[in-house]
Amino acid sequence: MAEMHNTGILLESGTNEIEIMEFTINGNLYGINVAKVKEIMIAAPVKPMPHAHPAVEGIFKPRDDVLTVVDLPKYLSGVDGDRGERDIFIVTNFNKMFIAFRVHSVVQISRISWGDIQKPDKTVSGGAESVATGIAQCGADLVTILDFERIVAEIAPETSIQMEEIDAMGPRARNERPIWIAEDSILLSKMIENSLRKAGYVNLRMHPNGRELWDNLNELPRDADLASHVALVITDIEMPQMDGHRLTKLIKDSERFKSIPLIIFSSLISEEMRIKGSQLGADEQLTKPEIGHLVDVMDHLLARAAQAN
Repeated sequence: MAEMHNTGILLESGTNEIEIMEFTINGNLYGINVAKVKEIMIAAPVKPMPHAHPAVEGIFKPRDDVLTVVDLPKYLSGVDGDRGERDIFIVTNFNKMFIAFRVHSVVQISRISWGDIQKPDKTVSGGAESVATGIAQCGADLVTILDFERIVAEIAPETSIQMEEIDAMGPRARNERPIWIAEDSILLSKMIENSLRKAGYVNLRMHPNGRELWDNLNELPRDADLASHVALVITDIEMPQMDGHRLTKLIKDSERFKSIPLIIFSSLISEEMRIKGSQLGADEQLTKPEIGHLVDVMDHLLARAAQAN
């Protein structure tokens, strides 16, 4: 068993770097952001659970906590495979959940720039159905970065963004102030957009990564009324090309853009991440999938900005 310890990279300010844990399934290389990994351990016996998703092996209790185990080889291939004695459990922590994923081996950890991660082409990624969030160049190897949030959302939809949280708010006024959003997951991007539109925020501009949002900001006319073009920015953390922390640093270090309210909305918000986001200047930091809380915070920040103007 090996518990992960913070290596320091995520405490650096806006370096646009990521540490990727490389692992294998059926001889193919895949990757996960180290920030999502709590520990790795030798696979252990699992108690099956009735009526579970086909890719859910069951549960096990390594210490005090009961963990759900997802058979990642079966999820990716759709077929039952051999579960070897040398298999590894990668225990993850995101969206305030702990889940173990079975893999065949863990290879190494690579530190690379988000700029070295490309969005997979739709012809090979499956478009909106893709579970590949990026392709990383790690040394001589190409590593497929999996969208673990999407995997969990499919296996347990109740753990993802819930439109019912917006319904519970009741009728809301239409708000046409421009909101810019950076989110790389096609599934989550659509869910966030649909939820915010239902909450009355109809003027949304979606971006697949921080780089595109930043470039579009800099294309705004110098003499433009900034608030009429972008009243608020919402950003994920994990994104190809430029992550949300780098985007936050660039915006908040800019004399031109630092007044734009910025919310980090990510599955990775831990106490350490919260410290970093605060140091970078984020106005608020929220954990997915709390979409109702996001709307409340948007209301507050936009009202505050309106009063300041």
